[in-house]
Amino acid sequence: MNISRLSCVFRHWSALVLWLALLPAVIGVLSPRPGFGQTHSVIPDHELVVGTKVAPPFAMKDESGHWRGVSIELWQHLADRMKWNYRFVEADTVPTLLEGVRTGKFDVGISAISVTAEREQTLDFTASYFYAGTGVAVQSDRITNWIPVIKSIASWSFLQAALTLLGLAVSAGALIWLFERKANDGFSGSVVRGLSSGVWWSTHTMTQRAAGGIMPMTLPGRIIAMIWMVTSVIAIAVFTAGITSTLTTKRLHGMVNSVADLSSIRVGVPAGTSSEDGLSRLRIVHSVLPSPEEGLKALRSGKIDAFVYDRPLLAWTIRQRNLSSVDLTDLMLEPQRYAIALPPNSRLRKPLNVAMLQVTESDWWRDTLFRYLGETR
Repeated sequence: MNISRLSCVFRHWSALVLWLALLPAVIGVLSPRPGFGQTHSVIPDHELVVGTKVAPPFAMKDESGHWRGVSIELWQHLADRMKWNYRFVEADTVPTLLEGVRTGKFDVGISAISVTAEREQTLDFTASYFYAGTGVAVQSDRITNWIPVIKSIASWSFLQAALTLLGLAVSAGALIWLFERKANDGFSGSVVRGLSSGVWWSTHTMTQRAAGGIMPMTLPGRIIAMIWMVTSVIAIAVFTAGITSTLTTKRLHGMVNSVADLSSIRVGVPAGTSSEDGLSRLRIVHSVLPSPEEGLKALRSGKIDAFVYDRPLLAWTIRQRNLSSVDLTDLMLEPQRYAIALPPNSRLRKPLNVAMLQVTESDWWRDTLFRYLGETR
């Protein structure tokens, strides 16, 4: 074998080795991979058991036994997208539903399930698909709403404002008496008589009324009178505006305008919900009721003063049942995130997350939210 032939054989073998080395990379490039329009293919080897619980408008069951709602339609859309077979199984309570997911009785749990730190310790959750908060419902009865108005008038803040005005009037009256006592008979006499006349004059001036014909006679007295007239007009305007705003707010929104207000009234919450956990964390004394329906019933009958539950669920129930005697306040206690619950280390989590992110950014999802909630967030 000559040198040239040996060189030719070597070149052919080198090309073959290089081609074999690059073959896996070529196969990887040409193989289809999950991209933006695809999801990871995980086909369960059995029919998925999906646990759910009635929580309008996220999970509702009609008379024929068919499920619908925001969360239900989301799951149906995701499962159809990935060609999964499933069946719904109803749970009586949220704790029962979550326990069923934890033990593997349910492959999936979906309803209006809030993600909390405590639940994360024993369950897996998908990416969140809805952001909400804990709402507070109160009675809208006109007579009942006068109670916070009376409390406002008797409050320390109101008393402070009134004492401030009185203090200004006394100060102005004392200064007038100091400069007018020798030159003006209206402020003469004993210290008590002179000071009382000065305070009487300043009070009448503050209310824009004549003080029985008593007028400052000295130049310093008149300067003080002018300053007091301008100051009293501003003070009365600020006081009136502040009190009017406070009383109007209390009259319109009732007893609950802050978390602190919940500590002084009777509060109800459904058993086994994240709303109950939230009240416990805030150290607010509360009564536990069997269901949201029982809670709203107790609120309307006057057994409780406020009912705390997931805000979108409260809003939907009040609107659908036309509960004119119940108002939903602007107060939101804690933010909440709804997600799909899964058993620990579930293989379904990754494909569900990928599909969830794609679906919740679509027009279909915005239309679904609008149909049920009247919003597109």
